[in-house]
Amino acid sequence: MNAQNAIDLPPADARNSAQGSTWHSQMPDDKAMLRAAVELTRDIAAARPGIYWPDMLGSAALGYAALAGAILAGNPVVAVLLGVVASLALYRALLFIHELTHIHKDALPGFRFGWNLLVGVPMLIPSFMYEGVHTQHHARTRYGTVEDPEYLPLALMKPWSLPVFALTAILLPPALLIRSAVLVPLGAIVPPLRTLVWERVSALAINPQYKRRKPEGDFARMVFWQELTCSVWAIGLVAASFAWGWRPLLIALCVVSFTALLNQVRTLVAHLWENDGEAMTVTAQYLDSVNVPPPGFVAAMWAPVGLRYHALHHLLPSMPYHSLAEAHRRLTAHLEEGSTYGKASYPGLAPLLGRLARSTMKVR
Repeated sequence: MNAQNAIDLPPADARNSAQGSTWHSQMPDDKAMLRAAVELTRDIAAARPGIYWPDMLGSAALGYAALAGAILAGNPVVAVLLGVVASLALYRALLFIHELTHIHKDALPGFRFGWNLLVGVPMLIPSFMYEGVHTQHHARTRYGTVEDPEYLPLALMKPWSLPVFALTAILLPPALLIRSAVLVPLGAIVPPLRTLVWERVSALAINPQYKRRKPEGDFARMVFWQELTCSVWAIGLVAASFAWGWRPLLIALCVVSFTALLNQVRTLVAHLWENDGEAMTVTAQYLDSVNVPPPGFVAAMWAPVGLRYHALHHLLPSMPYHSLAEAHRRLTAHLEEGSTYGKASYPGLAPLLGRLARSTMKVR
């Protein structure tokens, strides 16, 4: 959902105040890097069901088991610890929505349905909220522009924008519950409300200017069934809470809020966010994106399902998450030291957050 309306976009000339950028929007493409990315990875470009299914199912099972434990635990410390485990596991399970937007529809039979049934609908984040949205972020002429639903020039905005951006994620779970339990059913009988809900609160977007187009064809039918299922589930949750108490739902909302916060912090460092709205070359897009490769295992927790290789993902959007580490190894070995490819790699979360904060402090 678009939860960033409280953040003001910077003026058009704000780009000039962010000094020390490592890229320019119209820098020439590094054709050797682009060619190597394609040629060296052809044999690992197929999604493997034997990895996707166990990973997604195991993450969801662990997440729900830990959530149940947090709800049932009598000891507050145990409840908090189990809640953190649940958040991390469900975070990983949820991020398979990113894979769903890129894999070929025939690559993993039943995976979209299974993910929606087990993760998307119970978490009130069905796959339609990302499908048809995220691909616009990868469009050659849209990335970093006002037409990109997933881009804000955060490095060019005021320092207070960063905590606001991160903390608004905490409100996402109750907002999703209200959306599915109240707004969608009301929209079924009030067409203007239905249009507003679809355009403004039916996409996992961060750009406050983004308005979603009306769905059509098979996608519209998929949206209908996912919306219906989510509304029935959300109404059922609220009704059960009236009947048996609100504690389980409140704990679940807290767990999902922490999951949403994790994802929002990851989003803060997925890119450098230094573009002022110009269309960018593929190489410029790559350098405005971030890899956090090994060594270090912590990145696999805050950027799971291959998202620690986010810059590489922008070079190879359809590459399955389980192949990104090998693709990175091959490209690093093939390209010379000091090549363009290595310039998108960073040591970790804290340095990236520090860089972003320093950039905002230079904005007048």
